[in-house]
Amino acid sequence: MSEPGSLLRSLSGQARPRNFHSHVIHALGSGVIAGQFPQGSTLPGDAELCDQFDVSRTVLREAIKTLEAKGLLESRPKVGTKVTRKNHWNLFDPQVLAWYLDASPDREFLKSLHDVRMALEPLTAAQAASFRSGDQLRLMHYWLRQMELSQAEPLNFCLADFELHLIIADASRNPFLRAAYGMVELSHAFAYLHIVANDRQDALAPFLDPHRMLVTQIERGDPQGATSAMQAVILLDQITALNQIDHQSHPMRSEA
Repeated sequence: MSEPGSLLRSLSGQARPRNFHSHVIHALGSGVIAGQFPQGSTLPGDAELCDQFDVSRTVLREAIKTLEAKGLLESRPKVGTKVTRKNHWNLFDPQVLAWYLDASPDREFLKSLHDVRMALEPLTAAQAASFRSGDQLRLMHYWLRQMELSQAEPLNFCLADFELHLIIADASRNPFLRAAYGMVELSHAFAYLHIVANDRQDALAPFLDPHRMLVTQIERGDPQGATSAMQAVILLDQITALNQIDHQSHPMRSEA
């Protein structure tokens, strides 16, 4: 899932790997993130994994090399393939982030995710307010309008929301801020996960006004106002995602 928006599209039904190589990568990678293969543990031998996944040794080794590049595995002669510690995992890799969506929700992880967004995205908005072009403003209004028109279609709504954030990142003229948008997409996915899965059209309206204010402040060329508006957007995403975790933890609790 490397294309922007592919993680969000998967909310309507998790996309399945398209070939054996992808299947092995997904099974092992998601297993590591979910704790099925604990940190520091050694994977089963190649022969056992080949039988388990019904693939050749060549396919298995290529999949393991891919996961090594993502920092999840480490292979050593006469030792085998070990699961690395979490501090080695590449959390800027979109596929690694996507596997977190498959794992059980974790409040600490979500808080850390939104802390990083709160550190980076307000700066993105401030720079966008200073450097945005007329074409970029038109695109911001276009995606904002798509959010307004998609209130009966939660998946399209969240995709339009994410596209708006991508345009703001482009408008910042900072390639490092744009490169971090895998985290922003995952944050959106956690916020919209149950809204999309349960077709909760009634839950979308609160997202509109904060995004309208964000676009307004950028259009005005007000870096400080854009910073505050982006902070409000991130806080709403965080509250929504954490509330969904709390609701899952208390399934019998009646909704207000």
